[in-house]
Amino acid sequence: MSYANETVQGNHSTVTQFIFLGFSQDPVIRAILCVGFSIIYAISLMGNGIIVLITALDSALHTPMYFFLWNLSFLESCYISVTIPKMLANFVSKERTISFTGCAIQMHFLLSLGTAECYLLAAMAYDRYRAICSPLHYPVIMNPRACAKMAAACWLCGILMPMGKVIWIFSMPYCGPNEINHFFCDIHPVLKLACGDTSRSEVFILLISLIIIIIPFALVLASYACILSTVLKTTSAEGRHKAFSTCSSHLTVVILFYGSACAMYLRPKSSHVGNVDRVMALFYTIVTPTLNPVIYSLRNQEVKAALRRLRGRKRFS
Repeated sequence: MSYANETVQGNHSTVTQFIFLGFSQDPVIRAILCVGFSIIYAISLMGNGIIVLITALDSALHTPMYFFLWNLSFLESCYISVTIPKMLANFVSKERTISFTGCAIQMHFLLSLGTAECYLLAAMAYDRYRAICSPLHYPVIMNPRACAKMAAACWLCGILMPMGKVIWIFSMPYCGPNEINHFFCDIHPVLKLACGDTSRSEVFILLISLIIIIIPFALVLASYACILSTVLKTTSAEGRHKAFSTCSSHLTVVILFYGSACAMYLRPKSSHVGNVDRVMALFYTIVTPTLNPVIYSLRNQEVKAALRRLRGRKRFS
């Protein structure tokens, strides 16, 4: 264990920097991982960037559903950028360090964007509920002003709700060791380095995590319960297929994101193991943001049509 980069205050030392242990110390493996994650990062930024571009430029996609998809794709680009650039820098650096303040900032951005995504997915589920269960009133209820307020509320929840959790974690004493058994500043690997009894902190963090994850997830479940009830009453097979096809992409993303988030943050402390946590963290911080544009583009005919129109404009230009 490393105790470097500590300042002495009174009779104890205070950590000023953390060291990421990452995935491997082998230079060859690190080089391979660096190339692999660089490619994934580029694909994710390109995929989400295309979704942002076509939903902004194509007037046919200026609807509530694609307004929320624009927000989601922009959020995913920010979300993956919180972890991968620093991880890539650590692959080519011998130090692999992050300052105490930098670690707090990284954790806050990660939790803020993750919280915003939880509520944004709930808003998207509500939008689908209104579109399928109240089609005649849908344009009035989901007007541009209402959609903008819902999106702003999602981003505001993301900024404010994790703030108390991050302040609580980094107000605890850290007197060594300072090696984080992870590739970014996640809650449990950082909390393991805190001095003294952390049981109260773990209970507080679990309660906040429950509020952040369970409330929007309950809204998603309620929306889809109403959607399912309405669809099952539909006599037309074509109507059922259309309703399910408009929800399938969103439902896939919900399962991927909420499943990995619940498995990571709602588990007991005893089940957190370094290697397992790293693999699970890869899934919700890197794999899901990369898959989202693929899921929405491959299963959505309107997105495909918008991409064709965009290519047509470029050829004409």
